[in-house]
Amino acid sequence: SVTMAHGHHHCSCCCGQAAAGSGGDQERGAAWGLYLRIDRQRLQCLNERREGSGALVFRAWEERKDRTQFVESDDDEELLFNIPFTGNVKLKGVIVVGEDDETHPAEMRLFKNIPHMSFDDTGREPDQMFSLNRDPTGELEYPTKIARFSNVYHLSIHFSKNFGAETTKIFYIGLKGEWTEAHRHEVTICNYEASANPADHKLEQITPQTHFIS
Repeated sequence: SVTMAHGHHHCSCCCGQAAAGSGGDQERGAAWGLYLRIDRQRLQCLNERREGSGALVFRAWEERKDRTQFVESDDDEELLFNIPFTGNVKLKGVIVVGEDDETHPAEMRLFKNIPHMSFDDTGREPDQMFSLNRDPTGELEYPTKIARFSNVYHLSIHFSKNFGAETTKIFYIGLKGEWTEAHRHEVTICNYEASANPADHKLEQITPQTHFIS
């Protein structure tokens, strides 16, 4: 059990080094490093006006005020992000930066572990829902119910409405939490058992079982 506990601590190294700087602001930035754990190849933003722009809003906390990178919705005010992680995440908080006007999202609905969500799926009950305030500078943190988001490998964020504009604009989405590597060895064991050679089993049946009582 000692070695197992040791394995779990590996994940925090990267964050620890980043935080070793001048404390305060830098430490806070390190906590928002989950964007590094997103599987970018499979990240999806539905109803984005410009293809690939949804991915731009997941970046370093220090760059949250960058106005050059943003996503804007296309057909209506809704946006839906499908965010697969490269491991398991304990999600603790979310920051959403928008314009200080009607295009800022007004409601955020979080769903965990439903890969490839579409707008048809957003009718179901979210794991957590937030009413948002306009936050052009990234000051507001929306805390999640950690018990509910302690084992997330896929996060969907649905912005269902804004403050009245035809389209929604988002500059930055910050995700705070902890990341642990997915345990791949469990998968290997299952695969091995599934593909076991039937001949092996016959052999075992023929061989007499001898039990020594010492």
